[in-house]
Amino acid sequence: MPFLPITKQEMLLSGIQIPDFVFVSGDAYCDHPSFGVAIITRILERHGYTVCILSQPDVFKEESFLEFGKPRLGWLISSGNIDSMVNHYTVSKRRRKVDFYTPGSIMGKRPDRALIRYSNIVRKIDPTSTIILGGIEASLRRMGHYDYWDDTYRKSVLIDSKADLLVYGMGEKAIVEIADSLEAGISKQDLIYVRGTVFSTINQDYISEDSIILPTYEEVHKDKMKANQSYMIQYTNTDPITSKQLVEKVNDIYVVQNPPQPVLTEFELDEVYQLPYMREAHPELEKQGHIKAMDEIKFSLTVNRGCFGGCSFCALTMHQGRMMTSRSKESVIEEAKLLTADKDFKGYIHDVGGPTANFYHKSCLKQEEHGVCKTKQCLHPNPCKSLIVDHVDYLEILRGLRELDGIKKVFVRSGIRYDYVMYDKDDTFFRELVEHHVSGQLKVAPEHVSPRVLDKMGKPSRKLYDRFVEKFYQITKEINKEQYLVPYLMSSHPGSSIEDAILLAEYIRDMGYNPEQVQDFYPTPMTLSTMMYYTGMDPRTNESVYVAKSQHEKALQRALIQYRNPKNYDLVYEALVGAKRFDLIGNEPNCLIRPKQNTRNAHGKAY
Repeated sequence: MPFLPITKQEMLLSGIQIPDFVFVSGDAYCDHPSFGVAIITRILERHGYTVCILSQPDVFKEESFLEFGKPRLGWLISSGNIDSMVNHYTVSKRRRKVDFYTPGSIMGKRPDRALIRYSNIVRKIDPTSTIILGGIEASLRRMGHYDYWDDTYRKSVLIDSKADLLVYGMGEKAIVEIADSLEAGISKQDLIYVRGTVFSTINQDYISEDSIILPTYEEVHKDKMKANQSYMIQYTNTDPITSKQLVEKVNDIYVVQNPPQPVLTEFELDEVYQLPYMREAHPELEKQGHIKAMDEIKFSLTVNRGCFGGCSFCALTMHQGRMMTSRSKESVIEEAKLLTADKDFKGYIHDVGGPTANFYHKSCLKQEEHGVCKTKQCLHPNPCKSLIVDHVDYLEILRGLRELDGIKKVFVRSGIRYDYVMYDKDDTFFRELVEHHVSGQLKVAPEHVSPRVLDKMGKPSRKLYDRFVEKFYQITKEINKEQYLVPYLMSSHPGSSIEDAILLAEYIRDMGYNPEQVQDFYPTPMTLSTMMYYTGMDPRTNESVYVAKSQHEKALQRALIQYRNPKNYDLVYEALVGAKRFDLIGNEPNCLIRPKQNTRNAHGKAY
């Protein structure tokens, strides 16, 4: 199946005179199921609709948006696989130098706040058409939200973009229902019933009787307690079984979020991945420069969606939800056979997983009828008594892949929830993971060791991680391999003080780690941790939370994690002196850094 058209010439060669939809994308067009634009356009194609893709149009040349003319049914707009602001800026708000979703990794081919810029241009050139937003930027900005880059509480992106409808979460079912409705002649003003969408209206008759009325935008903008209240209502309305319609008033406009779409069944998810993707970047775009985002995912396999891990800093709860859905073994094996037939395939499958690789089934049977628990997490602070711990079916997929002709090695590089591994009384999966699916290094995410920081993160205890580390190296030794764990660590998460950062540095010292990379906490829209950062309170309890906000304190916490780097000496010294941890400055084995020359301690004695 050929690529979908990205130029007028390709459109005409495809026999299309007027496309049903034009999809405006902030990413270069890659026809691979790791890209939302590929999935949505192929789904529409499967249902008989024609779609042309406007890849990274020039916002300074509005006429470029009319490459295909005006679509018959509407415009679909996405900023791409990553929020445009995250794509453009580091956590220190410095402009990034490269964009791996652009030919040649050139930065600047999409605008800041791409959804708003794209949609406003489309509204100007095609005032009466239907504009539908989708993708991660739309999903996580669907209601009022704290925006780190402006350091303020912003309105729903639906308002600022002047779009008609917003699709949140995974949009396969919603986009087909929308397309069929438009095809049937239903006006965009009446598209108020599609689950998994957000619309705006001034007509209160469009609001359900059982809807939940959130604090108004004006209230949450002024009052951080109200902001937390609004957020928690949204956070506890993310599953398709129990969620209600949510309404947020912005001046005289009602922003209305319909309940989520049902989670795809195994059969439906298999269908998504059986669509005729070319599994490449569009050749005309690749000629302009290599699109590096394809490198790791081209020979990777997605087997699941959703995540019941509940990490506070992760947006998955608000985007994909906590209910798992997974593909069948047969579907994954068939896709793997396509990989082995690729001329560039060298025998290595880079990853088999998803948001969390070893979550394959729903976390408990109760979810089928009652949905996920609103006030309890599956794993934190302790595993729920109803939690089903089962790696059998995921392991069967890995075994099936290992047996395929042409496969040399199958790696698992998606996040592994080590606590879930440790809760499995059968260690067969752990042993086969270590023996067959580690590429020399297994990346895991303890994130921190301080109990109060881990509690705010929603992560398991240090003791459990230590047990995991011990068992990993025990198995590695038994199979006579030299393999290592690479821990992901995070600095400056809400709840983390300098004292907590020092505790983490001491742990790194004791474990003999030398972290090359450290992730500063990044307050992205619609996460629990972001609300802690913004309000200084835990939204779940409204208890005060310490937050490191100055760039200097963030630098101190980051430097402590990488205290062995000579460039960080002055920052580490400042942090230790400020915390009165003179015991960690000296020549003894337990010290983090050596003393400065002619430096005296708190008692006036030279070091």
